[in-house]
Amino acid sequence: MNRDVRDDPATNLPATEDPAADATTDPPKPLPPKPLPPASADDAERDVGGARRGPLGFLFAHAGASGARQHIALLVALALLFVIGLTTKGDRFATSSNMVTILSLAAVVGVITVGMTFVIIGGGIDLSVGALIALSSVWSTTVATQDTGLFGMLFTAIVVGVVCGLLNGVLIAFGGLVAFIVTLAVSVSARGLAEQISDRKSQLVKVDGFLRIAEDKYFGIPMHVYLFLVVVVVGWIVLNRTTFGRRTFAVGGNPEAARLAGINVRLHTCLLYVVSGLCCGIASIMLTAQANTGASTHGQLYELDAIAAVVIGGTLLTGGFGSVVGSILGVLVFTTIQDLFILNNLASPIQQIAKGLIILAVLLIQRWGGIRRLPA
Repeated sequence: MNRDVRDDPATNLPATEDPAADATTDPPKPLPPKPLPPASADDAERDVGGARRGPLGFLFAHAGASGARQHIALLVALALLFVIGLTTKGDRFATSSNMVTILSLAAVVGVITVGMTFVIIGGGIDLSVGALIALSSVWSTTVATQDTGLFGMLFTAIVVGVVCGLLNGVLIAFGGLVAFIVTLAVSVSARGLAEQISDRKSQLVKVDGFLRIAEDKYFGIPMHVYLFLVVVVVGWIVLNRTTFGRRTFAVGGNPEAARLAGINVRLHTCLLYVVSGLCCGIASIMLTAQANTGASTHGQLYELDAIAAVVIGGTLLTGGFGSVVGSILGVLVFTTIQDLFILNNLASPIQQIAKGLIILAVLLIQRWGGIRRLPA
C-alpha cells in the first residue's frame, strides 16, 4: 500500500506525490514546430526534380534532372546529325529549303506525338492514331463532305478524330479493358471503315482553300508547319501550366493515390484519349492537304513513329514522367535521320533498322540507370 507522506513529523520529510499519480500524469506536450519561411521567388525557380532551372529551365518543366539530361542528349544527337549532314551532303543539307523539308516531314508525326505524349504520361497507349488519320482523311474528302466547303471538311476531320478518341477512352476507362487491345481493335476497325468508305481509292481534294493549308507559305515556311508549332505550344502549356496537366502526371504516376486525392481517374483517362483523337484529326487535315488526296492508306505505322519519338524523348512507358519538349526533339531526331538517308540514297529498310536500334538503345538506358521516376 502506498502512503502519501506529507510533512510527516516522524520522518521530517517534505510532502511527496503518490507514484501512482506519476504513472497517470500526461506527458509534457511537444513544442509546436517552427513555421516554414514563405516560399521565395528563388524557390519557385526549382523544377520538380529539385534542380535549379537556368534561363531555359521552363522548357524542362516536369522533366527533372534526368529528363533535362535526356533533352541535352537529344540536342547533342541533333548537332551530330547536322555535322554528318554537312560532311556528307553539305551542298544540299545546309540549305533553307532542306530545313523546311525537315520541318514539313516532322509536322504530321509531331502533332500526333503531342497527343501520344499525353496518353503515355497518363499511363496508357494508343495504337489507333495511324488508322484514325486515314479515317478522318477519307471521311473529310468524300464528295458530300467537300460540297459543304472548307469549314465542313475541317469540322468533319476534327469530329471523326475526337469521336474515335472518345470511343477509345470510354472502353478503356469505363469499360475496364486493356488499352493495348482496345486501341489495336479500333485501329483495325477504323482502317477497314476507311477502305469501305473510299472503296480503296484515293479521293481527290477539289476545295482550293483546303489545299492552301500546305501550299501557302509565310516567310518561306508552309502554313501546316505553323499549325504544328501551335499544337506543340498549346500542348506544352496544357501539360505544364494547367490543372489538367498536373492531373495527367498524377494519374500516370499512381492512379490509386490520384483517386484518393479526389481526381476522377476514369474521366481523366477518357479525356486523354480524346486529346489524342483531336491531334489525329488535326494531323489528318495536314496530311490530306499535303497529299492532295484522302486515302485509306494514310498514316500507316504512324503510331510506331509517334511512340518511338515519345520514348526517345524521355517519356516512360509506365507513365507519370515525360515532356512535350522531349517528344518533339525525338521527332526531329528521327526526321533528320530520314532526311539524311534520303539525301544519301540509302534504302528504306536501313532506315527502319536504324530506327529500331535507336529505340532499343534508349529503352536500355531508361531501364539500367538512365531515367528514374521522380519520388512523389
